[in-house]
Amino acid sequence: MIIVYVEHADGRADRVSLEALALAGSLGGPVHAALIGPGVTQAAASLGGRGVETVHAIDHDSLSAYAPRAYGAAVAELIATHQPAIVIGPGTERGNEVMAYVGAITGKPMVANVLSVEPVSSPFPVRLTRQRWAGSLVEEATLRASPAILTVAPHAIEAPEAASGAAPPIISMTPTLSAADLASRVTGRIDPEGDGVSLTDAKVVVGGGRGMGSTEGFAILEELADLLGGAVGGSRVVTSNGWRPHADQIGQTGLRIAPDIYIACGISGAIQHIVGCAASKNILAINKDPDAPIMSRAHYAVIGDLHAIVPAISAEIRRVRGT
Repeated sequence: MIIVYVEHADGRADRVSLEALALAGSLGGPVHAALIGPGVTQAAASLGGRGVETVHAIDHDSLSAYAPRAYGAAVAELIATHQPAIVIGPGTERGNEVMAYVGAITGKPMVANVLSVEPVSSPFPVRLTRQRWAGSLVEEATLRASPAILTVAPHAIEAPEAASGAAPPIISMTPTLSAADLASRVTGRIDPEGDGVSLTDAKVVVGGGRGMGSTEGFAILEELADLLGGAVGGSRVVTSNGWRPHADQIGQTGLRIAPDIYIACGISGAIQHIVGCAASKNILAINKDPDAPIMSRAHYAVIGDLHAIVPAISAEIRRVRGT
């Protein structure tokens, strides 16, 4: 058996969790999903056609909000009951945190940012590849632990469209939690302003770097993103300067994106930023420096002043659309 910890919101599993399910499905054997918190029934329905045999709905009065150690303890209890060979989580900030707690509670190693897994024998060891050093190094290793506990590097595995199929059956579980498990928990949430497309879900992302010059400089990127139905992000220097909120940061210490096209404007392309946008299907770089590091990563490049080029692109889109 393989258990996959699935993050969910608004009645559906998140993208990286679907990628974790895709990896689990490629390994053979029954795949079970562990979902925690409110909205499990609706989220479980969204897993129909994704190879999930059973959903374990983990519910507790104290789990209505995120509590990392309690989440880890709940998954660890599920492991003790079902004795899976492999346990997989999404390589998101929350997924890595929960699975680290799972490893600590069970006394097993947890391997993060896995790209592929090849079972060597049943139930262990497993051979795997994973990202190290912000994605600049790929390591091949053998994990000799049962269960094998790991997280999947975001956007490293394609999650196919769901096949037709009914929602998997749900088994409810109420974990035994201690006061220590609930010592750290979310007590409130402030949603970002606006109701546009999120960076992690956007098919088009327009990013700005130091070359934007100021908060006001992002107006031309907002215009282009709006025309393309996309979202706007920025590099670390942008958020450090206060030009954009941290929630808009793309990179190693920000968000990892995987749009169909990423338009990088005035971004030099330090490795920390490349980690965040490497999964983009296409990268268009707009920069006046032809030797900027991002040029070696870009599929397409325009050399010139972005403050003239970006408005020209927007104007051409409007002309073609007749608007």
